[in-house]
Amino acid sequence: MEKSSIAQRIRAFRKLKGYTQSELADLLGVSIAILGAIERGTRKPDNKMIHNISQVLNIEPEELVAVVVK
Repeated sequence: MEKSSIAQRIRAFRKLKGYTQSELADLLGVSIAILGAIERGTRKPDNKMIHNISQVLNIEPEELVAVVVK
């Protein structure tokens, strides 16, 4: 079974909403390097970042942290 990571979900929702990494980073007030690291899974977003990302993308925080089993 393959699990969807939070990094993959953030990237997927970002693309679904039509944002580039740079645009989302600007909206979040973080550098593109930080957002890139989160999307690569080399940096874990804290609860505040998860909340901010979900607000900007207009989704529930649970949608980002939910683990989807395929």
